[in-house]
Amino acid sequence: MTDERRQQLEAQLVADTTTDGGSPAPRIKALCALATSELAVSGTGATVLSEFDDDGQSPRRGLIHATNAISSGLEDLQLTVGEGPCLDTFSTGGPVLIAELQQASERWPAFTPAALDLGAVAVFSFPLQIGVVRLGSLDLYRDTDGSLSDAQLSDALIVADLMTQAVIAELEGHSTDDVSWLANPHAQIHQASGMVQVQLQTTTEAALLHLRAHAYSHELSITEVARRVVARELRFPAET
Repeated sequence: MTDERRQQLEAQLVADTTTDGGSPAPRIKALCALATSELAVSGTGATVLSEFDDDGQSPRRGLIHATNAISSGLEDLQLTVGEGPCLDTFSTGGPVLIAELQQASERWPAFTPAALDLGAVAVFSFPLQIGVVRLGSLDLYRDTDGSLSDAQLSDALIVADLMTQAVIAELEGHSTDDVSWLANPHAQIHQASGMVQVQLQTTTEAALLHLRAHAYSHELSITEVARRVVARELRFPAET
């Protein structure tokens, strides 16, 4: 039954995928759309992540695609606060299934209330991986609570596997530690971290923590804080 269902999903994917010079990007977009429709979720996002930084909480990432602004916002939020289902999935290599996000406030004290404010009521993340090699995550949210059904869970695992294949096709010719090839909305964060590192004469990890703290305390996304730093609208003065 699983093989038959996979063939059905692949056939639907072929029907939904447009040709674009052989690039797999339309396939990734179509996979996110397929996940949203077949799994009865409100939105889908997919990211590629490299290994964690020294602080153990900050994988470099590139957002491949998000089906709507809330999905994109959830990915950005996790980078801002350094916690959430995507990071847990990447850390453990297993799915993270939260049918009632409000119940996860102890697990993710910073992520949960902000995600609820964005409109996510349930979140589900699945690793993109081959064996023990993890490439990223497939992230789903619903604007109502409720678990994935057994059939939806099975479909999610199939879509995650198909997404992994699409990511591998995109990764060809690149190191798995290099996400610079992605259309990465977080590229400015790394640039801003370097600038703050110089301003504060500190480590890259500490600079990123300063960016996160400023974003969180001022209710901004970390990408907006990074933009202001790069544009020299915001400077972190050295402590005296």
